[in-house]
Amino acid sequence: MKHIYFIFLTFVTSIVFAQLTPPAELTSYYTAVDFTSTGISLKNDLIEVTEDKHTNYLSYGDIWDASRITDIDPDNSNNVLLLYGYNDTDGNVTSDRTRSKYDNGGSVGDWNREHVYPKSLGNPNLGTDGPGADAQMLRPSDVQRNGNRGNLLFADKNSGQFSNGESGSTNGGWYPGDEWKGDCARIIMYMYLRYGDRCLPSNVGYGSSNATPDDMIDLFLQWNAEDPVVEGGLEDVRNTYHGNTSNTYAQGNRNPFIDNPYLATVIWGGPEAQNRWSSLSVSDTQKDIVKIFPNPTSGNEITILSNQVITAEIYNILGKKIKVQSITPNQSKINISGLTKGVYLIKLNSENGIQTKRLIKH
Repeated sequence: MKHIYFIFLTFVTSIVFAQLTPPAELTSYYTAVDFTSTGISLKNDLIEVTEDKHTNYLSYGDIWDASRITDIDPDNSNNVLLLYGYNDTDGNVTSDRTRSKYDNGGSVGDWNREHVYPKSLGNPNLGTDGPGADAQMLRPSDVQRNGNRGNLLFADKNSGQFSNGESGSTNGGWYPGDEWKGDCARIIMYMYLRYGDRCLPSNVGYGSSNATPDDMIDLFLQWNAEDPVVEGGLEDVRNTYHGNTSNTYAQGNRNPFIDNPYLATVIWGGPEAQNRWSSLSVSDTQKDIVKIFPNPTSGNEITILSNQVITAEIYNILGKKIKVQSITPNQSKINISGLTKGVYLIKLNSENGIQTKRLIKH
């Protein structure tokens, strides 16, 4: 009698995450979070701190005043930056990236308060108080462009569409633009932490949640990785303001996915996002200090200042490497005349590690 034996082999994939230690200025804020945990356990810790630190509940009217402080254009303190905007010089007011901070309201040429998580997509409706008046979620946006978005779900653009980084309707949904898609993803992640099932990511974007342990969708994990936080940029400014309860319109809580986008990778998986805390075992004197300017730029040259010798690699939004250059104190300029308008990633390599920054060319 012939015996047939079936041998079942189990393959175990071990995923090793980078050690996470918040920088000194954030240690007290995150003291209750166990950063050795992963997945839903880490998510639950972040839920608790995000709820507990939310001590000041702003009114919907307060958001006007808060936005005039948190969303200031770094190149002109009389203006605010407009979510979904991308061009101030094309003669089309709807596509403006900046506008006077006092031109707010509901008329053509005004900016208003965009619910990145549309009120009507909440379960129940978010309204205009509580979650509907959360300053971490509300952003200045051109009135008409805000209306064009309406309550469309977020969607990725088709290949070749919006080649200059524009926002607009696509695939039955809304693409926020190359400059803003990471911001939007991290806002949706925050809203999910703060308000749970009332603000499910799967209700506000087209994508699959099959690969995540709960209802996070792959679209937002992708955008979070593709569009990292700009060091000292708008997201940092907003987060720092709202995390300081001595500020008049501060909520008291922070968006942890702005502090470190890599937290989303540790919780939900997906493509590896920027880890802003990866070099924290290095002493302050050893850390790379890097400044890129002008950024955004409409010129053909940028300057990168660093206290270390670094190699700068520029990638387009699709991940294709398009330029490599060594940066030293004597050679700190990079010619970008060959770059078309859009958003690029600059990977900065030194003996102390790797940093990733965002470059915007108008």
